[in-house]
Amino acid sequence: MASREDRWQKTITGPDGKPGKTRTARWGKGSRYRVHYVDPDGRQRSKSFDRAVEADRFKATVETDILRGTYIDPDAGRIKFSSYAEQAISTRTLDEGTRDLMRRRLAKNVYPVIGGKPLGQLARSPSLIQALIARLRKDMADSSAQVVMVYVSTVFNCAVADERITRNPCKARSVTLPRPAKRKIVPWTAGQVAAVRATLPGPCQAMVDAGAGLGLRYGEAVALSPDDVDWLRGVVHVRRQIHIVCDRLVFGPPKGRKERDVPLAQYVKLALAGSLRQFPAVAVTLPWRVPGGDPVTVPLIFTRSRGRAWMPERFNEHVWRPARRAAGIPDTRDNGFHALRHFFASTLLHNGESIKAVQAWLGHASARTTLDLYGKARELHLTGDVCPVPRLCRQPE
Repeated sequence: MASREDRWQKTITGPDGKPGKTRTARWGKGSRYRVHYVDPDGRQRSKSFDRAVEADRFKATVETDILRGTYIDPDAGRIKFSSYAEQAISTRTLDEGTRDLMRRRLAKNVYPVIGGKPLGQLARSPSLIQALIARLRKDMADSSAQVVMVYVSTVFNCAVADERITRNPCKARSVTLPRPAKRKIVPWTAGQVAAVRATLPGPCQAMVDAGAGLGLRYGEAVALSPDDVDWLRGVVHVRRQIHIVCDRLVFGPPKGRKERDVPLAQYVKLALAGSLRQFPAVAVTLPWRVPGGDPVTVPLIFTRSRGRAWMPERFNEHVWRPARRAAGIPDTRDNGFHALRHFFASTLLHNGESIKAVQAWLGHASARTTLDLYGKARELHLTGDVCPVPRLCRQPE
C-alpha cells in the first residue's frame, strides 16, 4: 500500500509523553509531501506534491490502479514521440511500402512539431495534438492531413497497448480530426476510356484494358505477367504488384496481401494477346518486398524500353498525363490511372453485378468499402458509347 510523508515536519514525543510536531531540516524547501508506494514490478516509487490534498488524491489513485491492474509506469511515457514511433513502425505488421510511407510522412510533417515531446506529455495535452492538426491543415489538403493523423493515432494506440500512456489524445473530445468532404466518384465514359487508350504509346495501350477491364491498380497492371493469365479458363490471377520502398522498385504482394482472381472478359483477352504478339513480354528482376530482398524474376507484359519496370512518376509524367491531355480529359488527380479501376467497378455494378462479386474482383477488404465507393453506380447513366465491359455473369469462388 502507499504512504504519505510530510517532509517539512515530523512527529515527536514531547516531555509529557504526548505526541507533537517539529520542523525538519527541509522546512520550507521543495515540495512538502511525498507519496511512497511499491509498483507491480516490486520497485520502490515516490512522487512529491506541494499540497496534502494532491498527495492524498494521488495515493488513493495509485492504490486503486495497482489493485485493478491498470497502473501505468510514469517513466514509461517519458520516451519521445519520434523515438517510440520508429519502434512502433518497425514492429507492426505492415506492407513495406506502407511502412516506408508512414516513416516519411511522420518525419516530414509530424516530428518537427511534436517529435521531441514525451508521450506522457502529449497524452495529457490534447491541445498539442490540435495544434499539430492546425499546422497540417495549413500545409496540405484535409485528405492528406487525415492520412497523417491516422498514422499519429496508430502510434498512440500502440503506446496505450504497451502501457506507456493511459489514453490516446487523438480521441479526446477537444480534438477535431480533419475530415475531408466525401469525394464523389464520377466514372469515365467508355468514350473517354477509348480516347485515352488511342493516344497512349502502342506498348502501353493494353494497360488501359487491364485497368478498365480487370480493375487492376497501377502497380498490379505493371506487374502483370503472361503466366498470371489462364487463357483457357478465362481468369487472371492477381499475384503481385510493383511499388516503391525507400526509392527502389520492388515486387510485393497485392495491397493488403490479398491475391485474387478476376474473370477475363473476351475483349481484354484479345487485347492482351494482341499486345503480347506485337510486344513480347520481357523478364524483369526485382527484389521481393524490400530493397535487398530475395531477387525475383518475372516476365512482364508492360515494360519501359530496354526491358525495365516502370517508375510510377515517370509513367505518370511521360505517358499518362500527355495521353490524358490529348484525349481532352482534365489534368487532375481524380483522372489518374485509378480512374480505370473506378470505371471497371461502376460499369459492372451499373450492368447488374452484385456488390459482393465486385468486392472480390477489386480485392477490397469488405463489401462496405465497395458499397461506400460505388453504391450509386446503379443509378448512373453512362452516356456516350456502349460500355465495352460486359456483365461477367460469374460469381467468384
